[in-house]
Amino acid sequence: MAVIQARIPDEEAKFIANYAKVNNITISALIRQTIMEKIEDELDLQAYEDAMAEYRANPVSYTLDEVMKELDLI
Repeated sequence: MAVIQARIPDEEAKFIANYAKVNNITISALIRQTIMEKIEDELDLQAYEDAMAEYRANPVSYTLDEVMKELDLI
């Protein structure tokens, strides 16, 4: 397991520690969870932007019934 260090002002460190304590998680778990959520949010936004660009280039949409039929689900 890797160790990552960050320099954080004392006031912010106390704020983070208090938040972690109130939520009954470790500071490490809080930081790991927060960073992973941030990365996932950015990946989701990129996927959305890519899908919208594709849709704008070829604005075709399908009804739920059409999709279900295409996938042999009905």
